[in-house]
Amino acid sequence: MNKKVIITYGTFDLFHIGHLRILKRAKSLGDYLIVALSSDNFNILKHKQTSICYEHRKEILESIKYVDLVIKEDSWEQKINDIKKYNVDIFVMGDDWSGKFDFLKEYCEVIYLKRTENISTTKLKEDISKKDYSSGK
Repeated sequence: MNKKVIITYGTFDLFHIGHLRILKRAKSLGDYLIVALSSDNFNILKHKQTSICYEHRKEILESIKYVDLVIKEDSWEQKINDIKKYNVDIFVMGDDWSGKFDFLKEYCEVIYLKRTENISTTKLKEDISKKDYSSGK
């Protein structure tokens, strides 16, 4: 029996419950989940500033029971090669990317999963920057 291979991509900075839920749901679609984790250099190219370095984000992802393999994402263009190299059956992303990766349907099934409401790395960073630590509150 062939195992069904799933792949997803992301930065996974400030790991939170939304990240965990999307990984759990992605893994439930098959047998083997690959996470392509954006490298620090790729994040710079995307004009994204991470709070946690690649090596630490990778270590966090590798410790999650739903994740079978973490690979490095260095460019937008590598997705087709990754799908071919790892014999991917399903490409999964959050629904905020809906339609953006439909060109991959030529190579595998593409599924956009609903995001966890009221949580995102951007929102966490905004909340942290608003917090007044000087008063202890």
